[in-house]
Amino acid sequence: MSRVPLAEQMRPQSLRDVIGQDHLLGDSEILQKIVANKEPVSLILWGPPGTGKTTLARIIAQEVEAEFIELSAVTSGKKDVEKVIEHARQNWNLKLRTILFVDEIHRFNKAQQDAFLPHVESGLITLIGATTENPSFEVITPLLSRTRVLVLQPIAKNDITKILKSVLKKLGKSKDITPKALDYLAELSGGDARVALGNLELALTFSKKVTPEIVKAAAQKKLPGYDKKGDMHYNVVSAFIKSMRGNDVKATLYYLSRMIDAGEDPKFIARRMIIFASEDIGLAGNGALSLAVATFQAVERIGLPEANYSLYHCAVALARSEKSREITDLMTESKALAKKYPNSLVPLHIRNAPTNLMKDLGYGKNYQWKPGFKHKEGFLPKDIG
Repeated sequence: MSRVPLAEQMRPQSLRDVIGQDHLLGDSEILQKIVANKEPVSLILWGPPGTGKTTLARIIAQEVEAEFIELSAVTSGKKDVEKVIEHARQNWNLKLRTILFVDEIHRFNKAQQDAFLPHVESGLITLIGATTENPSFEVITPLLSRTRVLVLQPIAKNDITKILKSVLKKLGKSKDITPKALDYLAELSGGDARVALGNLELALTFSKKVTPEIVKAAAQKKLPGYDKKGDMHYNVVSAFIKSMRGNDVKATLYYLSRMIDAGEDPKFIARRMIIFASEDIGLAGNGALSLAVATFQAVERIGLPEANYSLYHCAVALARSEKSREITDLMTESKALAKKYPNSLVPLHIRNAPTNLMKDLGYGKNYQWKPGFKHKEGFLPKDIG
């Protein structure tokens, strides 16, 4: 039995063998153009694990007849990069191309990423970086401007099924798995081909006939595809907020459940709902803020799992509430005004006048302390009007 993981054994060797990512692999799409022209382009491949970033980088290098050198930003340092650059210079003298693939490029700091710039600029190396994090935040702007960012999506369930069938056929084991087990494997993968193939590999060692029960035993519990510090975290939180804003209770509670199942801090969720109560409901339902604050207090005092009731209660109430952007709009407008006129003088007639001298100078002139009093000269500085 091979010690090489099945996912590695079955890695596609050409673009025509890659299943999924049609938006990048169609006949008129960028990767096909790069391969057809045999002209490598520096790229940042951004997508979740198991979506083919490494596979595509290797295929590009093979198709454009360039030497492929792979580094991991987790285990590599400055000396490793210097060795690659020196090797690339030797290749340059021999008129050979060098593609440097950096896995998890977001883990390199700014200075390390800066080191690539002159060599990418000169064409000494073609850089292909892979990242699971948003490159807008994790890759320096000068490097982004010298590369093309390609977004890889989680592989669709039907494409995962095709990958599994293709592998089973190559192994001569197409009849060793039930249709329901195959569907279950694809469902559990979460769009990650490596996970699907890893579960399949283990399931095949458990039994001569793979059933859903065997798959369940092999896969154990599927962990949510949610990293509390990663891009998925922000995507799910954003979806939660937008679902409440759109009065969609079912979607609101779906995303709330995903956050809780993934171990999100319940106080973080409650804080987001406090913000939402003023930002999106505001004057349309003044009680929303009190409910959200009370929910935060409940979470603090009783914790999970009992605080789930409070979180779901508040989320449903906020989703069903009438919405108003008046507070947000007024806040934005007033902040812009204060920024435009940061030093305007407060009118004398609304200044405090604790001494007779101040009164003689016009401080508080004609001001009356009564509800709804409107001074004839108004309340804003004269230069604002």
